[in-house]
Amino acid sequence: MNSRLKPLAVLLPLAFCQPLQATEQLASLDTMVVTATRQPMRVSEVLTDVSVIERNEIEAAGHTNLEQILAAQPGIQIVANGSWGAESSLLIRGTNGKHALLLVDGMRMGSATNGNVSWSRIPVAQIERIEIIRGPASAMYGSDAIGGVVQIFTRRSEETFHFSAEAGAGNYGTQNGSVSMSGKQNGWNYGATVSHESTKGFNSRPWTTTANPDKDGFHNLAASARLGYTFAPGHEVLLSALHADGMSRYDGSGATNDWVSKTRNGNGSLVLKNKINPNWNSTLTFGRSNDYSDNLRNGLFDSRFNTDQNLYSWQHDLNTRWGNLLVGLESTRQSITTSDNYAEKTRQNDSVQLGWNRGFGQHRLQGSIRHDDDSLFGDKTTGSLAYGYRLTPNWRASASIGTAFKAPTFNDLYYPLKNGNIGNPDVRPESAVNREITIHHEAGNHALSLTWYLNHIKDMISWTQVGAVTTPTNIDTARIEGATLNWQGRLRGFDLAFNYDWLDAKDQKNSRQLPRRARHSANASAGQEIGPWNWRTEFQFTGKRHEYPSTGPKVDMGSYTLVNLYAAYRFAPAWSVFARVNNLFDRDYILVNTYATPGRNAFIGIRYSPK
Repeated sequence: MNSRLKPLAVLLPLAFCQPLQATEQLASLDTMVVTATRQPMRVSEVLTDVSVIERNEIEAAGHTNLEQILAAQPGIQIVANGSWGAESSLLIRGTNGKHALLLVDGMRMGSATNGNVSWSRIPVAQIERIEIIRGPASAMYGSDAIGGVVQIFTRRSEETFHFSAEAGAGNYGTQNGSVSMSGKQNGWNYGATVSHESTKGFNSRPWTTTANPDKDGFHNLAASARLGYTFAPGHEVLLSALHADGMSRYDGSGATNDWVSKTRNGNGSLVLKNKINPNWNSTLTFGRSNDYSDNLRNGLFDSRFNTDQNLYSWQHDLNTRWGNLLVGLESTRQSITTSDNYAEKTRQNDSVQLGWNRGFGQHRLQGSIRHDDDSLFGDKTTGSLAYGYRLTPNWRASASIGTAFKAPTFNDLYYPLKNGNIGNPDVRPESAVNREITIHHEAGNHALSLTWYLNHIKDMISWTQVGAVTTPTNIDTARIEGATLNWQGRLRGFDLAFNYDWLDAKDQKNSRQLPRRARHSANASAGQEIGPWNWRTEFQFTGKRHEYPSTGPKVDMGSYTLVNLYAAYRFAPAWSVFARVNNLFDRDYILVNTYATPGRNAFIGIRYSPK
């Protein structure tokens, strides 16, 4: 047996030892998903590695930020630069943080200058549902989706009227609160949520003498709203918006400098859905998103990096005798406003997309192709093809191949000469080819999957020393091979989940493991509802990782295991109190060299949410 697969060979029997027969059906696990194909499909029909997290699951786990939720999912590792609200990266299947695309209600979010996503600015209180796609998705969404896609849907309700609120506090001076209302009647659907979160934080770099030893606090005020009207059967217009206003302290240069990042992130969209005939649906979208960031040093303005993105999209979904077709046209315009003088400040990307899926007998085929024409680097065509076969009523298998790309950022192309750094207008897009095979078993309340993947990424952009300056060049290549084992189910009244990832992420240029990636990682949880009580225990294991500083030797970062607890008590039909403890055993660990992580912390709150 291939030695690299031995970890899976050891764990696979453990998954099968669970009794995978139950009297209840798998309806709760076989939910609908949109992000995988841009069309509603059941998870069991999708030939992509997906996860869906509903609002009730978020509340049952008691997670207080988006990074906590995502870190517990298979195939994902999180790195963060210190205290809450700091810059963080989502590493999906060993790719880097700029290879993960974030969508909020279908709108792209993130910075066009550095390519980063402000994960901490999306409050948990604003989230109704999360869909995660692991693997390349450029054939669906264009640039950035080399590692995968995370789509967040903001709060909504199918009830006539629903109101909820919660508030809580914890150590590190943490205080959170939110109010939400939503409803649906007489053709109208509506919703609004306001949330606030704040914390005094902790010293992000306590071991660095050149960093300010103060606490790095964070606060974020966010609001979302939606209003829709169905003016005829199959015809709907929908307005939605999200805005988050945040502030975080961070450790930049200088032991006496007080660095502050002030951010504004959000989006707004107008969507018109029309059922032209029983087999033809049209969706027309106009939207805008922003990612604004001002940096202050000792209370004085230092720098600004603002991104605006305008989206115009027209999607047609056709049900034909040859299968379900998707035809999409999309135009995105990015513009930046900065305190530095970039040679170019706007870019236009126009794309056309075709998608197709069909099931016949025990077989299912899915394919897509997309052509992007970018005003700065030219055009790029990506595609994907997947085949699935149902072996038995409980077993199914699939295989797929897909390509993806990551466009150079404005910093990569046009960053002005500053502090020895300068952009390179000749840098090319990164590109990737991914292959994967998955086998699923689903029975009763249990679902098991094992996925193997191999992703080759070339022309990776790396900022390297060239003469007297540091500039981006296409010199790096990566070979990322991995396997993900995922199981969830219900056994003897317990809700159980387990996932394990084996990852071999290699920098082929330097013949070494990519930084900050653990070869082995795993998550497990067990929970139960007993009358008015609800409890949950989580275990998170991350293996050894490495960093390679530009000066000095390789830095080894040890493995660690975190244990988290959550409990809630419903003392009235609509009222409950809850508490969560993270890092129960106060384990010391690091995610990024020289940056600290939180010790044991607790959060206690009260929630009003009629069932």
